[in-house]
Amino acid sequence: MRYPGAWPLDSGLLDGDRLRPLDRLVYDDRVPVLAVGSNACPGQLRHKMAEFGIISPIPMVRARVTGIEVGVSAHVSRMGYVSASPFHAPGRVRELFVIWLDAEQLAVIDASEGVPAPNGNYGRPWLPASDVRIELADGSTLPGAFAYVNHHGVLHNGTDAPRTHPGQRPLLTELLLGSARLRELFGVTAEEFSARARADAGLCAAGTRLFRDEKLVTASGLERHLRVRRS
Repeated sequence: MRYPGAWPLDSGLLDGDRLRPLDRLVYDDRVPVLAVGSNACPGQLRHKMAEFGIISPIPMVRARVTGIEVGVSAHVSRMGYVSASPFHAPGRVRELFVIWLDAEQLAVIDASEGVPAPNGNYGRPWLPASDVRIELADGSTLPGAFAYVNHHGVLHNGTDAPRTHPGQRPLLTELLLGSARLRELFGVTAEEFSARARADAGLCAAGTRLFRDEKLVTASGLERHLRVRRS
């Protein structure tokens, strides 16, 4: 229910259990990844890295981002929640985090998002500055960044436009109220939804299909940046 977790108030170097001051905002020897969900939560990043015994620090840089909004992924996660995914929103401005990952860290985050899997939920395309402006605290801008974009699309707001992610409990409550078939699968409360979905791959897949069947899904506008997946 706390997804996506607590984000830092400002930039910092995630070093174990501490968020230390940064010595710079750009790390040319690392890969910039725009975080729109739990990858901007230090606790979640630490958890993902700890599973693989990785203890190297991660720079987390707060940025003013134009052209991206935080939407709702059109799939049910086996972690028991419906996660975030970016959608193209020209002119929209958000405060987001760029996490700068080395090769080892990037492989861990890729795996957690299903990027290497033929049927994984996310791809990791490069979003160029022509589509997404990323301005750092010193006024400089990045030429672009990678982001995790959902292959399933995102949920819409009742029209063709993507909806924004309001947080887990209000999102699940609204989705359950709007769909009798979803209640049959996942129960009538957000807590029931999470408990039933957690680690039940078949049920999560059924929920993902239901989003599509009930025509709750729309394009993120970022699909053109995704590579074609293997069948």
